[in-house]
Amino acid sequence: MAEQAETEAVGGVDTTKDRFMTFYIDTEEYGLEISAVKEIIEMVPITRIPDSPEYVKGIINLRGDIIGVLDVRKRFSKNPKAYDEQTCIIVVEYGEFTLGLIVDSVNEVMTIEEANISVPPNAKLNHYNQYIRNIGQVEHGVVLLLDLDKLLQQDGL
Repeated sequence: MAEQAETEAVGGVDTTKDRFMTFYIDTEEYGLEISAVKEIIEMVPITRIPDSPEYVKGIINLRGDIIGVLDVRKRFSKNPKAYDEQTCIIVVEYGEFTLGLIVDSVNEVMTIEEANISVPPNAKLNHYNQYIRNIGQVEHGVVLLLDLDKLLQQDGL
């Protein structure tokens, strides 16, 4: 199930502009800028790292590279859910690091035009609102667009 993210320029045009990889945690749909997504992989065995926060699941061996893996559900302080055939790891590039994000399921790559993106309301509606950069308005509702910097750097990451 490894999928390579579309991140190349074609004919000098940036094919990643306004493109987001969308995924679910519970019934909520989230998005990451496709330019940060390296690939999507099935769940693999994860080696736990002692004394790490609960949302840091551990490390995996990805074709010879050791990468850290975070459980987004736990990061958002959601109730635990057993991993199933829909659970997968979105591998992202963050600066010089490659990390995996465990999500309930991946939806699709979609285009959300800049005109349909707005900042979240100022009210802190819940604990993980701090990880939301913007809100994308789409035909079927809204997509919460994550701030990868805040998601990964919080608590000393």
